[in-house]
Amino acid sequence: MRDFLKKTDYEEPCCPLNMHPDTVKIPIGRIIEKLDDYLSRNDYSAAERHLSYWLAEAENGHDLRGKLTVLNEQIGLFRKLGRVTEGLRAVEAALSLADSLEMENTVTYGTTLINAATAYKAFDKAVDALPLYQKAQKIYESSLAPEDARLGGLYNNMALTVMSLEKYRDAENLFTKAMSVMEKQEHGEGEMAITCLNLADLVSAEIGMEAGEKEIEALLEKAESLLNTEDLPKDGNYAFICEKCAPIFGYYGYFLFEKELANRARLIYERS
Repeated sequence: MRDFLKKTDYEEPCCPLNMHPDTVKIPIGRIIEKLDDYLSRNDYSAAERHLSYWLAEAENGHDLRGKLTVLNEQIGLFRKLGRVTEGLRAVEAALSLADSLEMENTVTYGTTLINAATAYKAFDKAVDALPLYQKAQKIYESSLAPEDARLGGLYNNMALTVMSLEKYRDAENLFTKAMSVMEKQEHGEGEMAITCLNLADLVSAEIGMEAGEKEIEALLEKAESLLNTEDLPKDGNYAFICEKCAPIFGYYGYFLFEKELANRARLIYERS
């Protein structure tokens, strides 16, 4: 699913001085609703065409805020598809546009920084990602409520970058912060499960699978229990989480649960 972007982000007030006199705004809410529909069915080709069309419409209508929203969505899509060239091009365009809009202390700017940083990390540019995460952290922590789910997403993704740079204690602290935020969310068990698996990877990276066997096993069992939460909505987001978690369970030898999660995701996608 999409990363972080909420209605409150793309509807955030902007300075009228940054608006072209002939601006024609694109219908962001409807665009994102349709994008979610494509992503829930794993129809990535349609999602890409959809975003390309609306990026052109935003440019033709001089809707710079709308263009930034579409670029943010493209970053996430190209990252998921492993399209490095297109992903980095979208990152550069989004960061440049955000700077030109003079929105440095807004949540939207923080979201753009996070999306760019997450793409950098995915494309093996963790050193470039960390300063963006740090800048976003200052914006989010000063602008959002402590229990806002977007903070949990920031901490989780930032921790992965920090961990890849072998700053293990810093990564652990960020994962702990992420867990604390997600515990406060309704139906936050899926994201908590992801954090548990990230912590298992942290233990493995720092001290090795053999030395950390008991701790890793406890984290995997907790993640499994969270994903089996009875009243957790079995929707597209749950399918995405199952799909994301399955290979990690397989990596640690939980092959039956890996297969079960993959099957759950498949059944949800087939129903969509």
